[in-house]
Amino acid sequence: MSEQAERAETFLRGLQDRICAGVEQIDGRGRFVEDAWVREGGGGGRTRVLTDGDVFEQAGVNFSYTQGKSLPPAATARKPELTGASYVAASVSLVLHPRNPHVPTTHANVRYFEANKPDMEPVWWFGGGFDLTPFYPHDEDVRHWHTVANDLCTPFGSDVYSRYKKWCDEYFYLKHRDETRGVGGLFYDDLNEGGFERCFAFTQAVGEGFLNAYLPIVERRKAMPYGEREREFQLYRRGRYVEFNLVYDRGTLFGLQSGGRTESILMSLPPRVRFEYAYEPEAGSAEAQLAAYLKPRDWV
Repeated sequence: MSEQAERAETFLRGLQDRICAGVEQIDGRGRFVEDAWVREGGGGGRTRVLTDGDVFEQAGVNFSYTQGKSLPPAATARKPELTGASYVAASVSLVLHPRNPHVPTTHANVRYFEANKPDMEPVWWFGGGFDLTPFYPHDEDVRHWHTVANDLCTPFGSDVYSRYKKWCDEYFYLKHRDETRGVGGLFYDDLNEGGFERCFAFTQAVGEGFLNAYLPIVERRKAMPYGEREREFQLYRRGRYVEFNLVYDRGTLFGLQSGGRTESILMSLPPRVRFEYAYEPEAGSAEAQLAAYLKPRDWV
């Protein structure tokens, strides 16, 4: 393992600990159960899942460190010159599925890749981001989410937030539905511009900024009353999450193609979900208002 990979792995292990502690604290009752695993091809990870909490129906926060003799297709689609390269990859990925429909679902991921071929210098890059998927959106929450994202990006350049916000809107987009998965956030990949220290610092800022963006929203919404109608709409909209993760998500594809642990890869799927043929919300209803948020919009 290179010194760079070792530093990234150490940060990511600690980040998993800090995020799990923050989620447990705001939930109050739920506790993560850890499933440590070893990958046959090299590496391993710690899958942590909280189920049936007071706030979170299911929350998964994964750390993984893998290595292999050949990068899978999901990782070389944008870097064909690395086909056949050996690699190491370290990441923290999470998906939190709240019980209350007024609390948004959220996803975050930060990762480090390093690839090596005999005829090339080692190639490294960072990627990651976080995004928010509300069912009953509140402008105050979405503005807060994007303000935190903007503020953590600002020290790294005046255009960083706008570029990675746009990338997020474009990436978390369901083409067959003509809608974004939620209200966006940040997404970046293949980051090595400016050298390792700058890119590592940015990735640290994204990882540490996640709880600052999300927990205040949870605190505001976790006690809001809801009934069967809101719950059923939440379960229906969770179906969009399933569609995206199984059809488009590169992280899911990378994990499956690299022989990763299936249970950990599919941990992102919600514990309960429903599909309904040709569903249309009632005109003028709170459910119908969601559609207006599923198009890119400026929030800061």
